[in-house]
Amino acid sequence: MQDYQHILLAADYSGHCGTVIRKAKALAHLYQAKLSAIHVLDNIPMPDTNYGTVIKLDIDIDSDEKLLEAEKDKFVQLCNRLAIDPANRWLVWGIPKQEIIQIAVQEQVDLIVAGSHGRHDLALLLGSTANSILHHTSCDVLAVRLQEE
Repeated sequence: MQDYQHILLAADYSGHCGTVIRKAKALAHLYQAKLSAIHVLDNIPMPDTNYGTVIKLDIDIDSDEKLLEAEKDKFVQLCNRLAIDPANRWLVWGIPKQEIIQIAVQEQVDLIVAGSHGRHDLALLLGSTANSILHHTSCDVLAVRLQEE
């Protein structure tokens, strides 16, 4: 097995995103790999408290621009904490699975690290971002199992 050279963290700001972040950081350290990060904005201005975009409801937000700035600030803080070079950060609009895969191909990523909620029943049939990435990319994918509370 060849060591990973470039790891892409797919950040979703879920309540369990710390687990995914720690795994990506540990793997980048273990393999001395470049660590990059992506967060895909797909549901602003609808905050989702279970996973995805989470914006505090107690702040005064009167425009989509402020929502975008809140997301950008959160992403910048995450990337700064991980010491990710600004050239290796992507905050983009779109469909998460498509944008993550596109960046992975464009940047020659060899491992994507993403959280997986392990859904069942109807949600499983509809698929998840981690599952879609796994089945539509050519690089390795680490789907970190997130436990529901």
